[in-house]
Amino acid sequence: MTTLQHTLASSASLSGFSLHTGEKVTLTVRPAPPGYGRKFRRLDLPEQPLIDASVSLVKTVERATTLGEGSIKVHTVEHVLSAMAGLGVDNVLIEMDANEPPIGDGSAAPFVDLIRQAGIVAQDAHRPVFELTEPIHVETPGGSLMTLLPYNGFRVSCTNVGPNGRFTQYYSTEITPEIYAKEIAPARTFVFYEDVKPLLDKGLIKGGSLENAVVVKGESFLSREPMRFEDEFVRHKILDIIGDLALFGRFIKGHVIAIKPGHGSNAELTRAIARQFAKAMAMVPPVVTPKGGSVMDINDVMKLLPHRYPFLMVDRIVSFGGDTQCTGVKSVTINEPFFQGHFPGQPIMPGVLQLEAMAQVGSIIMLNRPGNAGRIGYFMSADSVKFRKPVVPGDTLFIEVELVQQKRNIAKARGRCFVNQEVVSEAELMFGMVDQ
Repeated sequence: MTTLQHTLASSASLSGFSLHTGEKVTLTVRPAPPGYGRKFRRLDLPEQPLIDASVSLVKTVERATTLGEGSIKVHTVEHVLSAMAGLGVDNVLIEMDANEPPIGDGSAAPFVDLIRQAGIVAQDAHRPVFELTEPIHVETPGGSLMTLLPYNGFRVSCTNVGPNGRFTQYYSTEITPEIYAKEIAPARTFVFYEDVKPLLDKGLIKGGSLENAVVVKGESFLSREPMRFEDEFVRHKILDIIGDLALFGRFIKGHVIAIKPGHGSNAELTRAIARQFAKAMAMVPPVVTPKGGSVMDINDVMKLLPHRYPFLMVDRIVSFGGDTQCTGVKSVTINEPFFQGHFPGQPIMPGVLQLEAMAQVGSIIMLNRPGNAGRIGYFMSADSVKFRKPVVPGDTLFIEVELVQQKRNIAKARGRCFVNQEVVSEAELMFGMVDQ
């Protein structure tokens, strides 16, 4: 899987009827800048509100995944998100003139075709990755078991079990854009005949038909066309898993093992992943790896940076992404000398010092390379600077920096500072490396 973020090369549209509401809807996908993520826009509402594709906004998971913020909802998001994640589209704006995407033929294939129509392009930014360090396991009512194991890639192994053990199917596959488009995306949604009336009584599947779902009656299949795979049901379950896990917002390195999954269990696994990620971001590991590893304590930092009190703005390095990306941590306390004057009675960390922290983390990337030890990084310029939220005593500042260009001793970097996973500042920096 590539390390760069991707978006669409152009916009493209698809029209049809939604599955549960039965409404006519046109869906348009549009390119989005790096770091934008995946968002839905309701064009049919007066203010055309945006809804993030985030597990924190999941409202209901009965037969589909619904996102909501206040009274604004978007239903059945899993198929379009599955296609985006499966083909590696990180940043996209999804516009709809109704509250639910078109169901198409009940698979993700129409959305794969839509993405290919728009085209996919790489962006000048590193793809955020969550690399699992310890297993995650969740169990939900109904016998669903979901486990995520550390793995150098993304793989899903799934066992689907129907009522009374009917049509038990197993499938395991690596997920790449090529495999997803060929082996997973065409698998259609399905429903057991005895469940149809209860779903209709609940006001669901109003747009359902034999053209967009496979109906299982007894041991027979009711469908407008033959089964696309002998194990089409379990492949569709994997399709749903990929779409629901996309609500985490980062590429996951791991192996998903799912037994009798559903949207509810998928959401619980996604929430568990988000909790583990938040825990890792909030608590810096106390163990220090040797120089060259993924963690540097303050002594390692001071071996590279010449800065000292009161101008050393990095307490620890918690990860490297190859030789172009680095994440540092600064614990902000009331003992910082600048709080005496900025401002008395209302302490706020100066934005220029957040810029300095980004520059120091960027320098560490350069100084950590062979032959650069003992040099100094000089700040040359800062562009596209934005300060979004105040940083106050008690905050832990995570500083993510990625080198985007380097010519000899001059480097250009993109930096962002986070507090509680929210961006508080960002900038494009340029600095030069000189000998002391």
